[in-house]
Amino acid sequence: MTETTVTPPRGIQLTETALKHVSMLQEQQGSKDLCLRVGVRQGGCSGMSYMMDFEDPSNIREDDEVFDYDGFKIICDPKSLLYLYGLVLDYSNAMIGGGFQFTNPNAVQSCGCGKSFGV
Repeated sequence: MTETTVTPPRGIQLTETALKHVSMLQEQQGSKDLCLRVGVRQGGCSGMSYMMDFEDPSNIREDDEVFDYDGFKIICDPKSLLYLYGLVLDYSNAMIGGGFQFTNPNAVQSCGCGKSFGV
């Protein structure tokens, strides 16, 4: 079951559960200033795979899109955003199938693990 998003719909949406989990991971990294970079790369069983990693705010490029969630920033490069626009990032702590979950309205197929997709 997916929760409501923290803010109105925009390029990349984040559920409350995902925001709480990402904030916890950010604290474990030792810096509350880190941003979450979300993007895509070639590969995976369906053609493209999602990527996420923490990044220092000084690495935000001029052409990056920045989505602010109560002070927590998600950044995405413009090429990736073409494939991710409307993405809902959720988190589940279920024993089977838990972890970050990507609901991408642009994907015409996705693999069983939910970490790759095709357009």
